[in-house]
Amino acid sequence: MALPRDIPCESIMESLADGVFTVDTDFTITFFNRAAGAIAGLAPEKALGRKCWEVFHSSLCDGACALGHCIAKDTTLQNQSIFIVRPDGTKVPVSISAAPLRDATGRIVGGVETFRDISDISRLRKELEGVCTLEDIVTKNKTLARSLELLPRIAESGSTVLLLGESGTGKELFARAIHTLSPAAKGPFVAVNCGAIPGELLESELFGHKRGAFTDAKSDRKGRFALAQNGTLFLDEVGELPLALQVKLLRVLQEHTFEPLGSDTSSTTNARIVAATNRDLETMATTGSFRRDLFYRLSIARIALPPLRERPEDIPLLAATFIERQNLLTQKAVTSLSDNAMRLLVRHTFPGNVRELQNILEYAFILCPAGRITPEHLPDYLLPKSHNPETPQATPTTMRAAKYHAAKAALARHDGKTMAACRELDVTKDTLRRILATGPGE
Repeated sequence: MALPRDIPCESIMESLADGVFTVDTDFTITFFNRAAGAIAGLAPEKALGRKCWEVFHSSLCDGACALGHCIAKDTTLQNQSIFIVRPDGTKVPVSISAAPLRDATGRIVGGVETFRDISDISRLRKELEGVCTLEDIVTKNKTLARSLELLPRIAESGSTVLLLGESGTGKELFARAIHTLSPAAKGPFVAVNCGAIPGELLESELFGHKRGAFTDAKSDRKGRFALAQNGTLFLDEVGELPLALQVKLLRVLQEHTFEPLGSDTSSTTNARIVAATNRDLETMATTGSFRRDLFYRLSIARIALPPLRERPEDIPLLAATFIERQNLLTQKAVTSLSDNAMRLLVRHTFPGNVRELQNILEYAFILCPAGRITPEHLPDYLLPKSHNPETPQATPTTMRAAKYHAAKAALARHDGKTMAACRELDVTKDTLRRILATGPGE
């Protein structure tokens, strides 16, 4: 049945329960219905005239834009699950469909996207699967699930938190979750790696300095404590702090004041401190290499994150999460891991923990164009010796190295046939030649 001619198209779109918005070819929002405003958490008139990524901050807005892909390729997309971020920081899972928008002559003049809130569906699915979630953290492990249950109360308290765990267990992810769930969520989240900055520079990095405080101090500079005002300061690898700086950090925790280098005036801070370490601070406090009073001041709330080898039940869950995320970033259609590939992952001890698993799957995406990830797509060091007669290799540490090793492996599988390797990797001949010419860079 045809619609009456006197009903405006915008009136129809305003009556829909799904969010609908349109953009021009510069991705400026030209229409935004009431349902879109309700889901995105802002008034429709505040979205008009803005770039779509300024409104949604979605998981696709970092370069894998679905709407941009539809406009550029003149194609459509249906029922893709992503999340958007409301102005208050809340993440909302949505299902989107997108298509090019044409004028009366058929020329593409922009794009149209519809989306619906699937929070209840997503929550129910995870509950049925026995998955405990909080922010970006997912687990079936009882120990970690207990920590997630306590995290909102710990975040709300404002107390100093100490996160303990091996490298790659997700300490910064927990720190960000504490910040997001805390009263300081609208303030900045500032991170500093205490082990990556030389001791003589770390004091200036934390507390700032005044002009002339040392040879290269040509102007005043704010430190991380000042930058984290009204927010959260994350001190990663806090066990690497020199003893002299430990004294100054203790004073900040006790008195909320500090002096920038070269200043005789105290500055105040209300930044909430979350610290993390992969070292045994309690033993270090006993031996005198870490101040005992600072240890107890940092660990008012203490959370230990188990290594991945102690939570093998999370490997399939994490793998599925990373595959979904890589699909969004690469616009590929990788569905899952094959049974054999999953067995290899579950048997692995993961010395690099969750970060290593993420790197493994990122590498697999280079080799796997679509469908299921099989053992041949995984790094060689995961394969049984019968399939890997050469010396096991470490996971490539950079994307450049990963691309190089993937290109070499593809050429080996195709007996040096360049075009066959290009088809497998979905790259041009020039791109393959450039990857091989630049080398791994390791």
